[in-house]
Amino acid sequence: MNTIRNADRPQNRRSIIREKVKGTAERPRLAVRFTGKHVYAQAINDDSATTLVFLSSLDAELRKKKLAANVAGAKELGVAFALKAKAAGIASVVFDRSGAPYQGKVKVFADAARDGGLVF
Repeated sequence: MNTIRNADRPQNRRSIIREKVKGTAERPRLAVRFTGKHVYAQAINDDSATTLVFLSSLDAELRKKKLAANVAGAKELGVAFALKAKAAGIASVVFDRSGAPYQGKVKVFADAARDGGLVF
């Protein structure tokens, strides 16, 4: 019997998503990850396995605002990431929610990034 342990389910969900979502130089993958305290976002070119833009709530400027891994922090970081990505010449991305359901913080981050000017 081939069953998946509960501990392996999030990684399995992430790998299924990664099979479908690929980033390129023209349209990188926007991966967002929420931990208990912080939020991490990066634009990744999967063809060359490089990170083009990275931003987290641990950034010096954002740390002054004391962003948390909640809806308000997700909104702030989404707008800040969109501005940083636009400055790096990235206009369009593919969204990777890292296995999290598309609701709450993840949806707010995505909407804020769209409001900041990213297309996905």
